[in-house]
Amino acid sequence: MTSPLLSLSHPIAFDRIRPDHVLSAVALLIASARARIDSIGERSDGFGYANTLQALDEATEPLEVTMGLVEHLDAVMSGPELRAAHDAVIGPVTAFSTSIPLHAGVWRAVRSFAGTEEAAALEPTRRRFLERTVDEFRRHGAELDASGKQRLQALDQELSQHCTRFAHNVLDATNAFDIVIDDPSRLGGLPASALDAARHSARTKGMEGWRFTLHAPSLTPVLTHADDRALREWMWSANNTRGAGEPYDNRALVARILTLRREKAQLLGYPHFADLVLEPRMARTGEEARKFVEDLTERSRGAFDRENAELLEFRRAVEGPRAPVLEPWDVAYYAEKLRKARYDFDEEQLRDYFPFEQTLQGLFRLCERLFDIQIEPAPGIPVWHESVRAYRLRAAPRSDDILLYVDPFPRESKRPGAWMHGLVAAERARPAVAALVTNATPPTDRRPSLLTHREVETLFHEFGHLLHHCLSRVEVRSLSGTHVPLDFVELPSQIMENWCWEREALDTFARHASTGALIPDELLGKLRQVRTFRAANQQMRQLGFAAADLALHMDFDPAQDGDPIALSRRVLAEYSPAPLPDDHAMFASFNHLFARPVGYAAGYYSYKWAEVLDADAFTRFASEGLLDREVGLAWRREVLERGDSRPPMQLFEAFMGRQPRLEALLGRQGLLFR
Repeated sequence: MTSPLLSLSHPIAFDRIRPDHVLSAVALLIASARARIDSIGERSDGFGYANTLQALDEATEPLEVTMGLVEHLDAVMSGPELRAAHDAVIGPVTAFSTSIPLHAGVWRAVRSFAGTEEAAALEPTRRRFLERTVDEFRRHGAELDASGKQRLQALDQELSQHCTRFAHNVLDATNAFDIVIDDPSRLGGLPASALDAARHSARTKGMEGWRFTLHAPSLTPVLTHADDRALREWMWSANNTRGAGEPYDNRALVARILTLRREKAQLLGYPHFADLVLEPRMARTGEEARKFVEDLTERSRGAFDRENAELLEFRRAVEGPRAPVLEPWDVAYYAEKLRKARYDFDEEQLRDYFPFEQTLQGLFRLCERLFDIQIEPAPGIPVWHESVRAYRLRAAPRSDDILLYVDPFPRESKRPGAWMHGLVAAERARPAVAALVTNATPPTDRRPSLLTHREVETLFHEFGHLLHHCLSRVEVRSLSGTHVPLDFVELPSQIMENWCWEREALDTFARHASTGALIPDELLGKLRQVRTFRAANQQMRQLGFAAADLALHMDFDPAQDGDPIALSRRVLAEYSPAPLPDDHAMFASFNHLFARPVGYAAGYYSYKWAEVLDADAFTRFASEGLLDREVGLAWRREVLERGDSRPPMQLFEAFMGRQPRLEALLGRQGLLFR
């Protein structure tokens, strides 16, 4: 029987893919891709677009799709056999991928084509592909000497191996921790939804009592609501020391990854890793990214200090003037109490209006209305787990079926967090395939999955990425969909979150699970009021991550600075509403920065950068119609369909008619005049 990893079907045969398929399939695909790459470099009969750039784009596609599937399954169905197979192929795949820009024959072919009349006359998308290819080859070592190329390949292979181990350690450390409480007196303050989930979790493990884990639907209610301070401290400390102790200690890995990235950047002629990876992005350099972070920090610092003083004042008003200063595990708890006191608002009241299935269908219907698409269930489609749902998406003028999968709930074989994975890119003869993965509040034996408003935002956010991938109409695979600069890729996702705050949009799907009633005006009014509650703290948290990320990738010198976790802690302390303990090691489990050779490394600022763009772009929807199809189609046409076929600022300007303005974000946060 042919391996499902060698003959890609539509739909993908997830029910037939086994770990023992991986090694042989990847070996064959590497050999095939290498032969196609070699043939490009061995040509002697002239160089045109078809036999250089197009051939280069197509040569590695089967291998990249297959590795994407393997990486996806390792993230959502991790187990010893699949993990071993994944780890066995990551080195050879990395070695082959990094060898392509170092291939002297291919580099000669690309440069020769770049000098032809055909290249000079290329239409804009193909011209951009040529420019990006030349740039990528140079930035990935094409002009290094033989010893430099050899060292670069060794660096990339070692990076890939360490990053894979980092991600596995985070998953294992997350799953290794739980707390089972058998004394109900320790559960005061926790909402019924959290208690039901904790009891259900305990029973699935054959235990009595209430079981809490480090997965967000379990962790967040404890930190926000639990009256038991010791329980909050226990959970907070466990979460922020994940990956900082045996047997899943990532601290040495972080130091080694940073050392390798630094050496790689300097080998390629850059002062540090930030300048290497940011050169093709909107920010261009590490210093520009840092200036952006520092500017927003300065604009937020005053409000941040006032918010924290107010929170301590509130605690002392409640508990007496001698109440101690806030510790990190106190902040969310007292912030929630202050929010309730100030606005009489309890976010738990909103859960009943957001049953998962109803919310998902509402998201589908909203996008159908805005972007002229159709989404319907795809029964019988093979999936990787029984809880996964499959759907068909149709988007005129294409008539084929785009397949999308939704994997909503946590399990021990699944990586924490939420993401979209573009499994297959759309082409003329083949539709796109994508997976939307979250770790939302799961159903229990007593109640369905009821989402927090933040979980609704997360669902909308990841679906924005999915639309960006699936609706692409760029003919060049390497420029299609989400293959855009990282500080632009969050724009199509973050803009989707805006509809989660608007009555006109919420009324299309947010209805009480029992009564079918819409969210009452009073409750919605409170929700919108609290959007700016402690907004400076929310902003500073993200800016702290960005500042620490840039410090590690611009300033960290392993010979002088020693422990990068200590450096990250010192930077984060400037952005924290409470003093951080000496063992704080959040960056030892920060998958965004260290689970991939690049990922969001030196790029975490991108979330805030794109937030400036999304807040400004949404003003057009707000002024012309939140559910206006003409505006939605303009967004689809100018941004979602365009991929990286034009520079990102041109895409933004095509939609807005001007450059972005910072004031929209500060106004949305209530920080413009604070």
